[in-house]
Order: sequence, then structure tokens, then C-alpha cells
Amino acid sequence: MTAETILTNALLVLPDRIEPGTLVLRDGLIAELQPGRSQAPGAIDLDGDHLIPGVIDVHTDNLERQVQPRAQARWPSRSAFLSHDAQTAAAGVTTVLDALCLGDLGFDAERTETFLNGVRDLDALAPTGLLKSEHFLHLRCELPAMDMLELVEVVADHPAVRMVSLMDHTPGVGQYVDIERYRQMRMRGGKSVSEVDRRMQELIAQRERLRADQRRTLMQRIAHRNLPLASHDDWREEEIAENAADGVLISEFPVSMMAAEAAHRHGMKIIAGAPNIVRGGSHSGNVAAADLVRAGLVDVFASDYVPPAMIEAVWRAAEETGIPLHKAVATITDEPARMLRMADRGRLEAGLRADVVRIRPLEGIPVVRSVWRAGERIA
Repeated sequence: MTAETILTNALLVLPDRIEPGTLVLRDGLIAELQPGRSQAPGAIDLDGDHLIPGVIDVHTDNLERQVQPRAQARWPSRSAFLSHDAQTAAAGVTTVLDALCLGDLGFDAERTETFLNGVRDLDALAPTGLLKSEHFLHLRCELPAMDMLELVEVVADHPAVRMVSLMDHTPGVGQYVDIERYRQMRMRGGKSVSEVDRRMQELIAQRERLRADQRRTLMQRIAHRNLPLASHDDWREEEIAENAADGVLISEFPVSMMAAEAAHRHGMKIIAGAPNIVRGGSHSGNVAAADLVRAGLVDVFASDYVPPAMIEAVWRAAEETGIPLHKAVATITDEPARMLRMADRGRLEAGLRADVVRIRPLEGIPVVRSVWRAGERIA
């Protein structure tokens, strides 16, 4: 028996325009796009709501937030993964790259446990068919961390790995170029000034000693995978140029307009954080994503730490920057699909996967009403 769903009286958000019409989902794929309303028995009337492709999130830390909802409260790993999955699906995210950190710089040791458990849980849950969204792995490799390469070996050949980013969260670098801001952040974790300052000096020396060699070894270890590679928190043109020359062609969360412009000049695709748009600016004092959009320097939005921010950022960007809504939607659908080389999704197009999200704006906020993945209703 053919599994078919007809969604009619909708605003279809297509790659180059928005138009009223009907979408036919059949056997897990988009079978047809039709103009106007369908009179077929059983067709679902969407009351003029928008239909967009399923959202593709290239970077979310949301699993970490479910694992540790409060500073001293660690949640059971499997339960946290299922909660994370439910939240991503409810946010319209049908394809998600769980961004897990590899390497401890002395302040976030619990992230290693989250990484190991996250991979283990994905391996256990994916075959069950119980996950609502489709999950992959994004490896966030902390270049100066002494344990980074050891952890890479756990997943270097894992089939779920779809992206790798090169990170450096040393104080005085990238996102943490402001030493005093970094010091205050670490002190809020309960450590003394002397303890934080001592560790900061250790990390600066550790970076000088390890970063270059570990970067080279990491690149060699994963070269056979031909994965999309990203640099993280770009801040200096010299390092941006080094990355581009080595085939790192994605700039993830550049910290300044200058860094984004340099990445663009080097032909890199640029990822911005959706929460930056929703909040009206960066939580860490970096460049406002809306300014990057106005300058034509955003290719993809990622949820970073709030899955529902993806769709809301798109609507806000369209309203506040003048970018057409269909182009804004592409930053969370078509563009990430191309970035990840997933040719089977990301657009409302016959023959592609039936990953679809129904949205109704309410006072400027887009509300996710229904979500289908591969033609099956998941939210």
C-alpha cells in the first residue's frame, strides 16, 4: 500500500520564491508540487500556513544542556539524548549534527563524558527507529587540548561523523580574546582569581607547545574521510588564510566583521549563530549576526545552543535586514544541505526526502505546527 499525504492550501517556500500550492508526500519522498488547492479526498488543509523544508542544524550543543541542566545536576545520558531529540523535532529540525567537544582545557572536564556517552547513545538509539530527528556527529576538536587526539581515535572512522571543526578556546584567542572577560567567566564557576590566573598561563603555554603539531596530526588522521572542515571563532586573517589553504572552507561563528570579511575573501562559507539574531546580538560580545546578514556574510545559521532559534532567526532576519524570506529559509535548509553534501534534502522539490515543516507566524514569531520526516509525522 502506498503511503501518501497531501498537504494543501499552503504557502510553499521554494528555493526562488514563495507561492500558494499543494505538496504531495509519497513513500517518504516529495512526489509532486501542485499549484492551487487539492480536491483529493483526505487532503490536509493547512489554512494558508507556510511549508518549508525540514531544518538542517549543522551545530547544536543542546545535548550538553540536557545532560547538565544545572551546574551541579548531571542527567542520565540516555534520557538526556531522548529529550534532546524531542526538542529538535519540535523545533522543526529534521536533520541534526550533534556537536560534541573532543578535548579538555581544564575547565570543562565533564564534556569528555558527554562526548563518549553521546556517541554510545547514538549508536544504541539510531537503529531502533525511535529517534524523531536524524542525528549525525559534528566533532569539535580542541586543538591545544592534551587529550584531543586520543578522543579523535574513538570516532575518526565513525560513519555518523559528517563535519569537523578546529577549535581553540585558549584565553586571549578567538572568542576569548578579551582576557578580562575570560577571567570573570571562569571565576563565576567558583574558582579563585589565583587559580584561574594560574590555569590561564598554563593554557597559553600549552597552546604554544601543542596547537600546531596537533592540528597537523588531526588533519592527516581525518583526511581520508573528505569531510567538511570548519574553523571556529575566526579572529585573525593569518589563521583564516592558513585554514583556507589547508582546505578548511567553512568559517563557523567569526567573532568580528573583519574576520567574516576575510573568510569571505578566502572563499569560505560562513556559519552564524541563530540565537545571536533572536537575542539581538552576541552573548559574548562578538559581532552581531544581523550585521553580517546585511553585509551578505552569512550562508548558514546554526542553533548553537537553542534549537527553536533556527526558524525564529530566519523570520527575524527577513524582517530586520530585508533579505527575502525564501533566501533566509535557505540558510537553514538548502545551504546546510549543500555544505554537508546531502543531496537528498533541503528543498521542496520532487524526488527529495519528504522532510517538511508547517509554520504559522504569530505576531512576528513563527510557530511550528507540524513536522514530517521522510513523510512521517514526528511533531
